[in-house]
Amino acid sequence: MKNWAVVLWSALLAACAATPVAELDRRYFHDELFAAPAAPIRAEDIFALSPEMRSYVNDEMAARARTKGRQNSLVDALYDKGGLKLEYDSAMTRTAAQAFAARAGNCLSLVIMTAAFAKELGLHVEYQKVYVDDAWGRSGDIYLAIGHVNLTLGRRATDEGGFGHRVGKRPAESVGMTIDFLPPENMFSMRTRAIGEDVVIAMYMNNRSVESLSRGEIDDAYWWAREAIVQSPGFVTSYNTLGAIYQRHGNPREAEPVLRFVLDREPGNTQAMSNLVLVLAALGRTEESAKLAATLKQIDPEPPFSHFNQGMAAMRAGDLPAAKAAFAREIARAPDYHEFRYWLGLAHLGMGEHDDARRQLALALENSTTRRDTDLYAAKLARLKQMHH
Repeated sequence: MKNWAVVLWSALLAACAATPVAELDRRYFHDELFAAPAAPIRAEDIFALSPEMRSYVNDEMAARARTKGRQNSLVDALYDKGGLKLEYDSAMTRTAAQAFAARAGNCLSLVIMTAAFAKELGLHVEYQKVYVDDAWGRSGDIYLAIGHVNLTLGRRATDEGGFGHRVGKRPAESVGMTIDFLPPENMFSMRTRAIGEDVVIAMYMNNRSVESLSRGEIDDAYWWAREAIVQSPGFVTSYNTLGAIYQRHGNPREAEPVLRFVLDREPGNTQAMSNLVLVLAALGRTEESAKLAATLKQIDPEPPFSHFNQGMAAMRAGDLPAAKAAFAREIARAPDYHEFRYWLGLAHLGMGEHDDARRQLALALENSTTRRDTDLYAAKLARLKQMHH
């Protein structure tokens, strides 16, 4: 489905898995450096059903479950026009209850909400990490590598109970059914890998950590990343996030061993390399930092957002043709990212190319992933249309 002045990298959902860590190593934690979190961080809150969700199960799903089966009753709720009417919204990663209340979420939030309903219905749930083309986003000066997860509903955990009736086995519920929030045309030929619920919990907490960091709530970011590691010590992405937090907090000595840990397990992890370049420079080891930066440039000579940043620099300098060319190069490798379309539209607008500007702003609106961005692009597009009426 549908993230840096200082460059920090963190994974929004998931990176390729490394060999699982055998056990939790608490040497990477430095609780004394951070204030307590603003609110308790509890894994059990992630999948917890709200009273409103339980009422929805009993009032909306019960009758359909008796006639169509529990899998189909859940699928109807997710996808039918008369169901939940879910929207994609990447503004924050939500718990099951929050996604249900908002009727919106990013793909991880919607997977969590779906899993919570499925377990309430007595359905067996399995999670998959989905290997899709690399996607990137941005939140302030933090760049985000966006992964994707889905879930499969298998045979019910029991054919007894729920709604006070015995439900007979149905062929449709004896076969795994994958629930995915990618458009259907993107689901063909996707490679997946099964992951445990501990990894899904760690993904959620890592997201919350990155979101806190992007808002400048660095203490909360630390505790979210820390708990992500506690929940799933083998989920390497959380260690990279923790290293970025130490670096942003002014603790490069604490950051280095965490990032080295990531690179020991994933030697080609360019996000961890980028963070380590900054850490080594902050430690005064400029030659080592420069050498690693050169290695990184060889591996990834044109990292995500490099053309976009060139375009933004050109916009600030008033060189609209150069900005337009740079934004177009970025769009060539990430055609669905809304912000690239928006700024290309503004470059066209500045050059008086109003038809091209409208086209790019319409594409930005179509591909927007938060309600805030949707409102921004819609307003800009409306003003542009008014100029020509």
